Amino acid sequence: MTDDEVIERFESASVAPFHHRDHVRVSWIYLRRLGVYEALGAISRGLRALSIAHGQEAKYHETVSWLYVFAIHERMQPDQSWEEFANANPDLLVDWGRFVRRYYTAAKLSSKRARASFVLPDGRTG
Repeated sequence: MTDDEVIERFESASVAPFHHRDHVRVSWIYLRRLGVYEALGAISRGLRALSIAHGQEAKYHETVSWLYVFAIHERMQPDQSWEEFANANPDLLVDWGRFVRRYYTAAKLSSKRARASFVLPDGRTG
């Protein structure tokens, strides 16, 4: 699927199922096209709309989504294809919970505030 097709399906909330790898790819595409600040808004709006469209509004978690946008942004290389990025960053594509727990405790992540808006990591490093 092309980047344009991925974004079209994401923005129309017609992609189902939407897996974690899809989330990472959409973030990567938006970062390449929009930059980090506009990508944060586009990802947030799109994920909220997607979760509502599929009756899973409670699944949206802003802290997790933004953490991934920041991590992807930090690791992106100029002129790197999606496949090259994915191959170079397998930890971003599998077991999202394990990745997130490197930065957040379960208590902080499970808070209503972390779900509704981005909160800074609470110092967890492993």
